[in-house]
Amino acid sequence: MAIWDSFSGRKATATQDGGFDPTSAQDVSSFLQENALPDPSQLHPLAGLNQDALDYLTLEDSALDTLPGSRSALPSRGWSDDLCYGTGTTYLAGLTIGGAWGLAEGLRRTPASAAPKLRLNGVLNSITRRGPFLGNSAGVVAMVYNGINSMIAYGRGKHDAANSIAAGALSGMIFKSTRGTRPMLISGGIVASIAGVWTVTRKALFS
Repeated sequence: MAIWDSFSGRKATATQDGGFDPTSAQDVSSFLQENALPDPSQLHPLAGLNQDALDYLTLEDSALDTLPGSRSALPSRGWSDDLCYGTGTTYLAGLTIGGAWGLAEGLRRTPASAAPKLRLNGVLNSITRRGPFLGNSAGVVAMVYNGINSMIAYGRGKHDAANSIAAGALSGMIFKSTRGTRPMLISGGIVASIAGVWTVTRKALFS
């Protein structure tokens, strides 16, 4: 044991005759008690803090849009909210209307005497053709409209019917700009009319 103690650095307890006294060694229970695991609650990074006097960090929401006439169905924090809300709701509305249009068209074009599977297939083909087409077209027009409307509003310093009608006319003409002058004017007139109706409705309901 003397050789092993010299390598390990262990100091043996000497007895009166110079030998090792095994009774002086600690038992296993005392060893475990001295090296017990710490309290898990003390391992938390915020352990020991005074929770009553602790100040929490609070982040306020972004301020809502303060331009005159900007109040709508949903609270808006600016052009980004208008762009997201307007494009999303218009896309869903176009998808729904297009799906209903395709359903009616499919039922009308498919003979009533046709097999149920053929009739169902014809109706589904019409729905998937009309629904996404109208939804995508309406979403694109709404995205351009909201962008133009926001630029005009911040340029003039207010939201009003003139902004909406002008933005509707411009977005409609841009959407059909590759089809020629006549389709551009028709599309601009249609979108401007829809924007005007929406402006009147919003003013009546949310003002």
